[in-house]
Amino acid sequence: QVQLVESGGGLVQPGGSLRLSCAASGKISSVSRMGWYRQTPGKERELVGEMYSSGTIRYADSVKGRFTVSGDADKSAVFLQMNSLVNEDTAVYYCNFRLWLGVQYWGQGTQVTVSS
Repeated sequence: QVQLVESGGGLVQPGGSLRLSCAASGKISSVSRMGWYRQTPGKERELVGEMYSSGTIRYADSVKGRFTVSGDADKSAVFLQMNSLVNEDTAVYYCNFRLWLGVQYWGQGTQVTVSS
């Protein structure tokens, strides 16, 4: 069973930056999209940004212009560069790989806290 391992979360001041990384324990093939979601207590998990196999990347409106998703399908890795962080970005961030067959993998989650 492939596992996704995330790293890079932590505490950052408003206006700061963080880079999240997610790597699979093994090769993941037939990936249709890979990206990041986030969740806060009492709310549903929401899309942050995801990269399609076509190269198209879509972002939540709340992070456009501040966050960048990048990835390496050959290495089964995906990254999230977060700039100009605000308090509302505080959440647990999860990486996600979705296959053409409908199977999807989730990371264990990494906490990002934006606070002064």
